[in-house]
Amino acid sequence: MPDGQQVAEQSNTAPPEGNAVDRFFRISERGSTFGREIRGGFATFFTMAYILVLNPIILGSGKDKFGHHLDAGQLVTATALVACVMTVIMGVGGNLPLAIAAGLGLNAVVAFQIAPLMSWPDAMGLVVIEGVLICVLVVTGLREAIMNAIPQQLKQAIGVGIGLFIAFIGFVDAGFVSRIPDAADTTVPVQLGAVGRLTGWPVLVFCLGVLLTIALLARKVKGAILISIVTMTVVAVVIDSAADIKSWGLTTPKVPDTIVATPDFGLLGHFSLFGAFGKAGALTVVLLVFTLILSDFFDAMGTIVGISAEAGLLDENGTVPGIGRVLFIDGAAAVAGGVASGSSNTAYIESAAGVGEGARTGFANLITGGLFGLALFLTPLLTIVPLQAAAPALIAVGFLMMTHVKHIDWDRYEIAVPAFLTIAAMPFTYSITDGIGAGFLSYVVVKTVLGKAKEVNWLLWGVSALFLVYFAIDPVEQLLGVR
Repeated sequence: MPDGQQVAEQSNTAPPEGNAVDRFFRISERGSTFGREIRGGFATFFTMAYILVLNPIILGSGKDKFGHHLDAGQLVTATALVACVMTVIMGVGGNLPLAIAAGLGLNAVVAFQIAPLMSWPDAMGLVVIEGVLICVLVVTGLREAIMNAIPQQLKQAIGVGIGLFIAFIGFVDAGFVSRIPDAADTTVPVQLGAVGRLTGWPVLVFCLGVLLTIALLARKVKGAILISIVTMTVVAVVIDSAADIKSWGLTTPKVPDTIVATPDFGLLGHFSLFGAFGKAGALTVVLLVFTLILSDFFDAMGTIVGISAEAGLLDENGTVPGIGRVLFIDGAAAVAGGVASGSSNTAYIESAAGVGEGARTGFANLITGGLFGLALFLTPLLTIVPLQAAAPALIAVGFLMMTHVKHIDWDRYEIAVPAFLTIAAMPFTYSITDGIGAGFLSYVVVKTVLGKAKEVNWLLWGVSALFLVYFAIDPVEQLLGVR
């Protein structure tokens, strides 16, 4: 006689067990528990809490056309506020364990490419326009249609590439790998540690954290990733108090003098929708918005597909459940980021840490979003986790996502070559968008030379053409007289 879970799995009409919250988020139905969702929410927050420090640094270091800088304290508030609200909305509306915060890369474009051409309100207005246009693409069904047009094995390659990418991020953030300062004088662009070998206590914390994480995972310990993050944070605090550490990077593991900080909402609503057109010109504005849309569109797409695949939530056709709502919320997050002057917000690949901890539903987002909400007032306390303690989670999740490489047919060059380029380009270019673009373009080319051009969905032809423009944007701008 099959047990209750087997019966539920065999019958689509069987009512899900549990209370109203369980049924709403489909926690039991997806094989999860409240404990796993809570642990996952904490793990995701701690692996992406660095954005509370990094986003204000990036945006705060840029200046607009008039030499103005954004206030660091106000940027912290804007970053935490939008991450809190949009992460919760994604959890309730999209029911996926996908946290949202200011997009890295996108904020650099805003700070160093857009703002110098106009005022900060004008720059944030372009971010709002970008988000609105993405929402329009969702409403018209075009964004979902593009996602559905991608071959299943290429989607799996995207997930694998993201796995390598976030593992690389973990190694770099922890200082285990670093860029060689004078890389132009050598054929080697990166090196072990800061000087070609591992030095300092912070890197030791990272290495111990990696060993602890993989040991706990191998033993199938519940809460392995979260246990590792908390344990190594405590170790880091002890080491920092006992040794003379010059730098931990963005976050120093010191017990704060105060745990309460007053949020400053001064940047909220400081944006201008159409001011950029008068200051930078219509053509320049169109190209800038195009760059933002393409980066945000495909970064989010890759993240959503990759995280959903790792969580085992894709259906037999490789479709994400409720993808229309998920994509619309992601577009709305860009709008919210512009409105709050915190730059475009998007789904975060660090959500994989929560998935690795067992999160399978949007309930985990309530925890992550709630912690961002607390960060509005408790930033000194919640930002003592150094990157060296959080980064081992990215290494572990990178391994877990890498296991999907077995589903790719490496004997068929028409899928193997695009899959390889997708996987390789993401960490090598430090960009999800660039990896997807390399995969799409090569897929179209290989299919064409094999005489199978008719098998390529027309949407992939269109998107590949856009990526061709994206990769050739510099000569295109020169031809159009933008530069």
